[in-house]
Order: sequence, then structure tokens, then C-alpha cells
Amino acid sequence: MADTFDLIVLGSGPGGYVAAIRGAQLGLKVAIVERERLGGICLNWGCIPTKALLRTSEIYHYMTHAGDYGLKADNIGFDLAKIVDRSRKVSGQLNAGVKGLMKKNKITVVEGFGTITAKGKLSVKQGNGTVDLEAKHILVATGARARDLPFAKADGKRIWTYRHAMVPEVMPTKLLVIGSGAIGVEFASFYNDMGADVTIVEMLPRILPVEDEEVSAFMEKRLTKDGIKIVTGAALEKIDTGADGVKATIKGKDGKSTTEDYSHVIVAIGIVPNTEEIGLEKLGVQTERGHIKVDGFGRTNVEGIYAIGDVTGAPWLAHKASHEGIVCVEKLTGGSPHPFETWNIPGCTYSRPQVASVGLTEAKAKEAGRDIKVGKFPFIGNGKAIALGEADGFIKTVFDAKTGELLGAHMVGAEVTELIQGYVVARQLETTEHELMETVFAHPTLSEMMHESVLGAYGRAIHF
Repeated sequence: MADTFDLIVLGSGPGGYVAAIRGAQLGLKVAIVERERLGGICLNWGCIPTKALLRTSEIYHYMTHAGDYGLKADNIGFDLAKIVDRSRKVSGQLNAGVKGLMKKNKITVVEGFGTITAKGKLSVKQGNGTVDLEAKHILVATGARARDLPFAKADGKRIWTYRHAMVPEVMPTKLLVIGSGAIGVEFASFYNDMGADVTIVEMLPRILPVEDEEVSAFMEKRLTKDGIKIVTGAALEKIDTGADGVKATIKGKDGKSTTEDYSHVIVAIGIVPNTEEIGLEKLGVQTERGHIKVDGFGRTNVEGIYAIGDVTGAPWLAHKASHEGIVCVEKLTGGSPHPFETWNIPGCTYSRPQVASVGLTEAKAKEAGRDIKVGKFPFIGNGKAIALGEADGFIKTVFDAKTGELLGAHMVGAEVTELIQGYVVARQLETTEHELMETVFAHPTLSEMMHESVLGAYGRAIHF
């Protein structure tokens, strides 16, 4: 007989395991099915281990620039194997933490590849056979994987996806990064700071194309200054791999093609949702370009089947998946949560310098027909930033000129991934410029720039 539950969650990433915990808190008997490691891509191969690597490269950068702080540091070097080992240990620690949370919340963990065989039924393929499960509600949280180049699939040797880039056996000498979204820029930043000769190729006219244009322009200028070669409006035409490296042919915006040698290539051109072979077609679950179509509560067109996270589409962010999971479970248990919307989800890039944003860019606000006021404040005008030796960057805010609504905020500079949440909370609370102007910010802090940017939108900036 099949084991019976109230809720089965297929996938244990930041969407799946959070949904499982919320379900258990609400009194459901919950099972979670995972084919690899608890925590999914984010915890094991994405958000967390990459931040461990980036922390290492940040410290290494400071060590090699110790003289800027009046310090001496000679014979600076690194042990690549230990760098990777630290990153994996951080991931392992959090994986163990998720296991503990499953036990604490009495959630049954079933290891294996799960397939929905009928409404309310799921079969889990394991090494020694299959396990059959049943539940009134089945939540798909299978996430996504890196997209391959059609003419040059990743081999883990010379052509890497993000997974390979996190566990390098050797440090690239000359690295080509294809794609300049958050993943591409983060790895370019890490390997550049660790001494590799890095080139970024982007087919669109600018890097970090989803960000505000001023942020993209600043980042291109700053990364170029730090030694990264950036080629925009370009297309990768061909890759030939050999025992000692890679030959890449790139067609530039001028239409001319050039071929250059690299030691390694990182492919960061997007993701593919994991929707194959999990039973969706048989049940008639609607998809669009591979992504599962859902409403604001994670409900698919098939009763009793739900989906959250990367498998449902952009933005492909861990915190989006977690919140979707909570909304979905609270709704299916009879609650009255607000339907999930994407209007106030922050995006962060943990490069050096960092990038963070929420809401509409200046261009998008204008496209929407908004009459706007824009404030901008530079890091060089902030005492804390200067004291930290991090005076590059700016904070930009976009307001509706008629209502004072905060339409968007865009940041580039040190620790902006921590600062952005202030604006996210302000937007969630529907705060206007008036409340933000009247708020007292501690001194000396980087957050003072948030205040100054708001003041700047109305001609009241004090320190610049």
C-alpha cells in the first residue's frame, strides 16, 4: 500500500523545503521527495556556496591591497583546494541544518526521483525499486538547471556550468564567461580577483541587462578598470576544445569575427526548468516554454497539483520561491494569504562591487507613462564609505512625482545587497517620500545614502 500524506512536495530547494515546513506548522502530514541533496541548487550549488567563494576572493583582494589601509602583507597566496573545501563545508553545514528542520517538523524525507503517476499519486524511483506515495495535494518545486550551449555542451573540463565553476581543480589562467547576468558577473568577479585573466561576452547591448542602465554602465566601467575585458552586442559562434584549452570565435557588434584562446569557459546563459519526466504531460498540466503555468497561489490547471519557484518562471530567485511556497500552502489549507506577485522582489548580484535593486528602473517607469522624480547619491559623499575605502558606487531612487510612491531603487557599491531590504520594506508598506524623508538614519552608516537619495529626488540632498 502507498504511504499517505496530506501534502507531498517534489523538490527540496528553498521553495520546497520552506513549503514543507509551513505545511507541517499548519498541521499537515507532509512528505518531501528529493533526488539529490536537501536544500536544492541554492543551498548546495548556488546561492550559498558561491557566496563563500566570493567572500574568499573579497578577502584576497583586501590582502593584496593591504597597503591602501596602512598594512603590510607579504607573499600573499592561496590554496585552491582549501578554498573549494571551505565552500563545500559551508554548504554541508546548511544541508545538515535542513535535515534537522525536517526532523524537527516531523516531515518524511523520501530520497529518489519522483514522478506524478495520477492525481494524488506519486512514485519515487530509488536504487532498489520504487516507493509509492499518495496525497490530496502535490506541490512541484523541482527548480531548474543551467542551459547548455547547443554547439558546445559543458564537459566539466574546459567548458563549465556554475556547478563546475564552484569546484575547480585548477585555477583558470584565461577565462571566458558567456553571459553577463548575476551568475556570469559573480563568477567573473571571483576569478578576476583570484588572478585569472577574464573576458565577459554578452549578446545584449549592456551587461546586467535587467538592471537600471546607469547601474549597468557603472559596472562595465568598474569591472573594466579592475581588469575584466567586456564585449557587448556580441555572439559566440564557435568553440573548439582541446587538451590544453579552448578556441572561441566571437562575432562582435561590428559584424567581424575573431578567434581567441582561453584556458576555460563558463556558460551562464540562463536556465532550463526541470519539468521533464515528472508526469506533467500525462495529467495535462499546462506549461509555457517549459515552465509550469500557475495562478497567484501556485495552483496549476489540474486540481490538487501546485508549482512554485524556478520551475514556474522568472524571476529565478530563491527568496521568490520561498515566499511562493508559503502563500501556496497557506491557501491550500484554507487561509487567506495575498496572492503572490513579483512587483516587490529584490534582485542581488554579489560581485565586487555589489548590485541590488527592486521595482521599476527609470526607463521602465517612463515607459509606463509615469511622471517621475529621480534621486541619486554617490558613495563618495558618505563618510562611512570613505572610511571603509569603498567610495565607488551610488544609490538611485525613482518616485512617482504625483503621489510620492517609491517606484524603484537601484544600488551599486559595497554591501548594497544588505541595504536594499530597507526599500523593499518601504514599498511593501506603501511608504511615500514624506515618511522616508522624516526617517532618522544612524550616523555613520552606509544606509545614510538611502536617505540622501530620497532627499535628492526632491532637491534636498545635504551632502552632495
